Amino acid sequence: MMMGSKKRQKDDDQKVKSPLDIALEQRDQSTLDMVHAALLHKETMLAYQPVVLANNPGKVAFYEGLTRVLDSTGRIIPAGEFMSVVETHEMGRILDCLALEMGLNTLNSVPDIRLSINMSARSIGYRRFIRTLENGLADNPSVAERLILEITEDSAMMMPEVVISFMDDLQQMGVCFALDDFGAGYTAFRYLNDFFFDIIKIDGQFIRKIHNNPDNQVLVKALIAIGRQFEMFTVAESVEGPKDAAFLAQAGIDCIQGYHVGAPTTRPLWRQEPSQKKA
Repeated sequence: MMMGSKKRQKDDDQKVKSPLDIALEQRDQSTLDMVHAALLHKETMLAYQPVVLANNPGKVAFYEGLTRVLDSTGRIIPAGEFMSVVETHEMGRILDCLALEMGLNTLNSVPDIRLSINMSARSIGYRRFIRTLENGLADNPSVAERLILEITEDSAMMMPEVVISFMDDLQQMGVCFALDDFGAGYTAFRYLNDFFFDIIKIDGQFIRKIHNNPDNQVLVKALIAIGRQFEMFTVAESVEGPKDAAFLAQAGIDCIQGYHVGAPTTRPLWRQEPSQKKA
């Protein structure tokens, strides 16, 4: 019996991978190679997207700094195309460090904006990330009050106690925290009393074409109500049209973000020449 079990195990180990498995592995390896090359050649940057008041779209509440890398052809690659692959690798931690460093530098040089930077809960225990954060806040304490750290719902739920302790320490210094992709997971609600997030960003899957989706309208109104109950600022992600924006404003959302009000750009207003700003 034992020999039969070992044989079956050996046979399972030697099973030929399917063409799909091979294709996925090759794709992921290609992504890892691209990001590794970008880090090696320091070809990383932030794209800035405005988050505006729902009832006054001309007023920017804060900007989100979105990680970008350059591939071998010089194309700018958004985080959505690589972050899920590198998330569990050290490269994910390095990208978090670089994004934070670039964000802190921006806040230091542009004193009239607030900026959110994405991070993984995995980076909380990464020494370089903590050192970057501590040094950046020590150099200019006023930066803390304009810094927002965004953590996805899935990431926060991996290690809630660690995230709660991390947030508590930094909130005492003035740093704000946003719960990103809110509603996409299923376990955050029981922790809301403990987390004390300052901002919730409602996941885009509930926002796109919401003006003619009664089911999502009910869900988003419920999420807005949760935000109010826990005294959290509410942001709707992926707002892509005026009808969606109008519905969300009427529903009581605080802020909206998406292509309808502004696309991410590596050349924000504060980096443009006066003639470009007028144009």
